Amino acid sequence: MLYRAVPSLGPPTRDRLMTLPATSFPATVAPEALALQRLYQWERTAPGTVVLSQPLGGGKLRDYTWAQVLDETRRMAAHLVGLNFTPGSCIAILSKNTAHWLMCDFAVWMAGHVSVPLYPTLAAGTIRQILEHSEAKLLFIGKLDGWAAMAPGIPDGLPCIATPLAPTTNHPQWAQIVAATAPLQGEPVRRGDELATIMYTSGTTGNPKGVMHSFATFAWSMASAMRRVNMTPRTRMLSYLPLAHVAERTLVEHGLLASGMQVYFAENLETFAKDLQRARPTVFFSVPRLWVKFQQGVHAKMPAAKLARLLSIPIVRGIVAKKIRTALGLDACEFAAGGAAPMPPELLTWYERLGLPIIEVYGMTENCGVSHATLPGVQRPGTVGQPYDGVQSRIDPATGEIQMKSPGLMLGYYKEPAVTADAMTADGWLRTGDKGALDAEGNLRITGRVKDLFKTSKGKYVAPAPIEDKLVMNGVVEACVVTGANLGQPLGIVMLNAEAALHAQDPAARAAIEVALKAHLDSINARLDPHEQLDCLVVIDQPWTVDNGFITPTFKVKRNRIEEVYGSLFEGWVAQRRPVVWHHA
Repeated sequence: MLYRAVPSLGPPTRDRLMTLPATSFPATVAPEALALQRLYQWERTAPGTVVLSQPLGGGKLRDYTWAQVLDETRRMAAHLVGLNFTPGSCIAILSKNTAHWLMCDFAVWMAGHVSVPLYPTLAAGTIRQILEHSEAKLLFIGKLDGWAAMAPGIPDGLPCIATPLAPTTNHPQWAQIVAATAPLQGEPVRRGDELATIMYTSGTTGNPKGVMHSFATFAWSMASAMRRVNMTPRTRMLSYLPLAHVAERTLVEHGLLASGMQVYFAENLETFAKDLQRARPTVFFSVPRLWVKFQQGVHAKMPAAKLARLLSIPIVRGIVAKKIRTALGLDACEFAAGGAAPMPPELLTWYERLGLPIIEVYGMTENCGVSHATLPGVQRPGTVGQPYDGVQSRIDPATGEIQMKSPGLMLGYYKEPAVTADAMTADGWLRTGDKGALDAEGNLRITGRVKDLFKTSKGKYVAPAPIEDKLVMNGVVEACVVTGANLGQPLGIVMLNAEAALHAQDPAARAAIEVALKAHLDSINARLDPHEQLDCLVVIDQPWTVDNGFITPTFKVKRNRIEEVYGSLFEGWVAQRRPVVWHHA
């Protein structure tokens, strides 16, 4: 057993030694590759370069240069130092993505503390749990929707600072503080082995766990990722997925520090198409569901069959494909990626025909999001490709679980040494919880979750994830779950997207949706083994949201919550002997 010191953990856990199984390698990187050192480098070498573009609403924008970013960051860092918190205290950030989200993070680090990002969609109870568990000494409140419902989650007496674009509060304002505070001088830095952040995983089961990462784990992970993704000061990215999520935190925040690229922020869902057009990103990462919505938007303007015919004609294929990429705001995209959930192979093929091959990436909070990815120009639909440089992976022959190790592994779960030990094997490999298999080339294929497998009453095991990948490819399906432990056959539970749910209130439209879903079910069952074939599709009219506990902030459905709420209804649904069952909550 190897003991790894976790530095700067605020009381009562400061100086506590976390007991971890022996890990693969310590994350050792050159000091100049660490976050604050990178920040000062850009301040010295490119002070006048615009790096952040922030929409202010009403069509207004504000650009920030490195000099402006550092000026505000240094002033807020000086304010934090003046509060005399114990070094290494936790300071939380609750905000949608903005330029000031990043400045908050930089200021926390510069002042010698640890940042704790919170998803901007969390319910009040979860907000309170994280703030209390992390013993946060201060909370930055930023741009938010639904602040009134979140505010009760802020513990009484917790100091707060409202950043620009925050909802109206009585808390001290960022702008007033920086105007009245002199910038912190010099170049205070943090060692690579110091704790940089605690990222609370959304988790599909149980309470969120605080994943601890150091400055070195982030720096190593970004360096490894950049051997696959060419990022330079000319790179443009649109930041819209939550910065509290490891993918956005690594690729956007640490990608910015490593490359000096320009980051554009999205304003809101209604302006997203315009935001993409404004940014024209050269690197674009999205979850599969958004890639599906892009496809559906294209098909709404040009039927799938007609588009397929045009793309099959060599003389017009290039013209049509470029027109579509331009309409999406992705005409300049050089590196497109998808992750956080499996990308359906047919979706990858569709985008490749448009001249926009999508790299599929695989990772998790515990490894900085850097584990596997397909290679640019070498698509392997159905797989997540090969390990990044410096990453080792293996598949447990007994359980089929994917296990990996790298210098980017977490320090552990905050205050949870026993849970940390359970997440690691005795020889230091991270248990991902995912099941996988390797193809002949060594590409990794995700086959489901170790704990998601269920057995039907016929004694056959069913892996739900691959079936769910097929189910969600129907245009009316927003989210789905395949379940059915101890039933004769599995069944699918689907939530319609907002437009389809509205149309389903009309009897004629509902009948058409039912016909389409039955055809979709028949098509899927024709491709499944007999024991996997779905008995029926159940359409739920209750929206699954973060607030009611059905989905995580990263839009993963909580399988245990589905089974808890609907489990007693399964046999009754099947007994109806209908291919499509409508359930009213």
